[in-house]
Amino acid sequence: MRATVIGRDEVLHVARLARLALAEDEIEPMALELSAVLDHVARIGELDLDDVAPTSHVVDVTGGLRPDEPRPCLPREVALAQAPAVADDGFLVPSPQA
Repeated sequence: MRATVIGRDEVLHVARLARLALAEDEIEPMALELSAVLDHVARIGELDLDDVAPTSHVVDVTGGLRPDEPRPCLPREVALAQAPAVADDGFLVPSPQA
């Protein structure tokens, strides 16, 4: 397997997409880290996983959530009675600061 080499331009492109500001001395270490991640993903891609069932957790989950069963919802009046402010039959939420 050939080692992946991420170049400076690719690191800066990924950083821009992630909205990260990298200092000049962070670019080369980031290139090495990204290369290592891609190499690891490539190694996983080489595995024969045909007989491996998909999983959502690496360990068995115990104490899971209750079954999702429909039930009557909370009456609007009861929910709004707890609200600090109400408008137009709903919760009044302050507008975000600009």
